[in-house]
Amino acid sequence: MLWAGSALALLIALLCAALISGCAAFGAKPQGERLARAQQSPQWHDGQFKDPQAIWIDTRRAMLHFLLGKPEPGATPDAPVAVVHTSAAALAGAPQSGLRVTWFGHSSTLLEIDGSKILIDPFWSERASPFSWSGPKRWYPPLIALGDLPPIDVVLISHDHYDHLDYASIVAMRSWHNIFVVPLGIGAHLSRWGIPNERIVELDWWQSTRQGNVELVATPGRHSSGRLSPDSDHTLWAGFAIIGARHRAWYSGDTSYHKDFSSIGARFGPFDVTLIEAGQYDADWADNHLGPELAVQAHIQVRGRAMIPVHWALLKLAQHTWTEPIERVRAAARCHDVEVLAPRPGESIEPTQHPVIPQWWPDLPWATAGAHPILSTLDGDPAARVKLDACSAADPRSTPAHVHLNTPPAAPST
Repeated sequence: MLWAGSALALLIALLCAALISGCAAFGAKPQGERLARAQQSPQWHDGQFKDPQAIWIDTRRAMLHFLLGKPEPGATPDAPVAVVHTSAAALAGAPQSGLRVTWFGHSSTLLEIDGSKILIDPFWSERASPFSWSGPKRWYPPLIALGDLPPIDVVLISHDHYDHLDYASIVAMRSWHNIFVVPLGIGAHLSRWGIPNERIVELDWWQSTRQGNVELVATPGRHSSGRLSPDSDHTLWAGFAIIGARHRAWYSGDTSYHKDFSSIGARFGPFDVTLIEAGQYDADWADNHLGPELAVQAHIQVRGRAMIPVHWALLKLAQHTWTEPIERVRAAARCHDVEVLAPRPGESIEPTQHPVIPQWWPDLPWATAGAHPILSTLDGDPAARVKLDACSAADPRSTPAHVHLNTPPAAPST
């Protein structure tokens, strides 16, 4: 779920959405053939997309938390984040291994795979919001100008929340020559913003498209969509399997725990690298994001090799300390011998070369999985939750990690 900074900002945004339906940043609702195709999707029910697994949110508690609660000390950085200001020259050469990842913070990532350049969920604006004066503000400027990126073959969009589908970034790409690969319905936003329809490919879950050297497959997620307007859930959300001649990658998009991770791994894995959202979570809306421990479980189930946690280190969308996601991911990963790569924002790495990356974030207090569990429901019932294995739920600062080298669990127990 995308929380727009505060409950007040959210209410203002909803009011503006109702009164200013022509505001470009809100995008457009699917119409005509685009709507007809959406309506044919197995995920379309009663006039909108609905997840096969029901989603639970404690809306009242969440709103009270944002209105009256105080953020954890360290929820935002109190010193400059250790970033890398990359350049066109640094990205000009091809990766030696054929696979290179440059993460720009939150979910924005440049993936270079077997000769193709794929830009994932590009967010270059100052705020994740339709407004310049309100909404979550980025902690550091973009680490490279959009115009300094190498020629992009595909821009991949996972869903239409503001921290993933950024109006200003898309408008800046009008003169580019890339293809946009997006879930069903999102083409309506792009078309309104001046992207020609011939540059837009919309996919339902499990559908694929070949673009140049890679095949891109939309994989299921458990989330929602909408741009703080009355048209929520008229567009689909998805992750993506990215399959080249030699390498494979998987991007989770925003998701909570769902039943298709193992199917994704069986059909398209193993993946040389996974990009899995692991930050911006809360127990009041545990069905909207994975949380760190279930992110590691998702990596195991999709048959990932190296894991790069994303969806952290740029924006505050939840109350946890800003370094907590990576600390908890590393703790859970040690339980199952998972290789976690945590590059600095802007740093390029080649995952198959197993780079050693020193810790670049500060040591801050953080809540463990046992103290603050983020456990998705099984089917929208808060009384029936996914359960972690004992090691992942333990406090790594007081209990030795038990590393399972041979048989990591296929799924969390229920």
